[in-house]
Amino acid sequence: MIKILVTGGAGFIGGNFIRQALLQREMQVLNLDNLTYAGNLDSLRDVESNSNYHFSKADICDAVAVEKIMLEYQPDAVVHFAAESHVDRSIDGPAAFIQTNIIGTFNLLEAARKYWKELPADRKVAFRFLHVSTDEVYGSLGSTGLFTEETPYAPNSPYSASKASSDHLVRAYHHTYGIPVLTTNCSNNYGPYQFPEKLIPLMILNALAGKALPVYGDGMQVRDWLYVEDHCRAILTVLATGKCGETYNIGGHNEMPNIRIVEKICKLLDELRPRPDGKPYVDQIAYVTDRPGHDRRYAIDAGKIGRELGWSPQETFDTGIRKTVEWYLDNPDWCERVTSGKYRQERLGTGS
Repeated sequence: MIKILVTGGAGFIGGNFIRQALLQREMQVLNLDNLTYAGNLDSLRDVESNSNYHFSKADICDAVAVEKIMLEYQPDAVVHFAAESHVDRSIDGPAAFIQTNIIGTFNLLEAARKYWKELPADRKVAFRFLHVSTDEVYGSLGSTGLFTEETPYAPNSPYSASKASSDHLVRAYHHTYGIPVLTTNCSNNYGPYQFPEKLIPLMILNALAGKALPVYGDGMQVRDWLYVEDHCRAILTVLATGKCGETYNIGGHNEMPNIRIVEKICKLLDELRPRPDGKPYVDQIAYVTDRPGHDRRYAIDAGKIGRELGWSPQETFDTGIRKTVEWYLDNPDWCERVTSGKYRQERLGTGS
């Protein structure tokens, strides 16, 4: 039985990862999460009774708590998702991103270093620390080219700068202390259980509520879109067969401008949940002032993970976005519960 400590497992990607890990019956998972606004145990109701699943409420910024949990649980691997992740929030309040993404990662690395150092030889060799990061650390691309694992870092937002810092810490702990680390940098995730401050769920819920669909600037900012279950499969692959000290870029091979994403969502909703007045949802699109420092284009070269580890995405964007829209239509109660707090789908990231 492989024991995995998952940080941020009540979040969007972490929760989907836990679900996939538990499908592999030889895995036991401890979910360490502080349950901030985007962390929601409601998203894990279907696994909470699984005997291989455990939960511990803790903040990775609490070094004492992290060290205690590491020693008590005795994991064979750490998969580190816990992070403040929304660019717009980082513009309005960068301090939380520095604390969680940099200090929190440092605390986790320190706890892992002390724990790993004392492991028996066979467990020490098998131990892994997998750090989940983002393509945003690479900055912005022009109209051509792709991010590779060798692309120099050039973060342009407080969020991406904090993630770049955490990436460097993970790399340094491997080269300085020998901890067997792995790093993944992924493109934009989408799919079930995503908190609706992000583009795709926000557009779905705003459309259904008859609200405006705010598109930043001209809407031609390009992202590579990765279905979350494909991402989780990639992480499990890297954890099992990745080479220690290496970075693997994970992308969906789905490069698309934001306005096209919104239009596709509108078209699907026209088909699956037509407006009562019979008008198309695209009528609700409203172009708004772009956010400060908005990167123009991201695109991932996921060739390395394909060549070396044999992973490739199973979903196209068309299959993944249909599954996503259908999930939100089928789960209105979940949507209502997660938006019933402070977040009301308001505009964030104006820099004011």
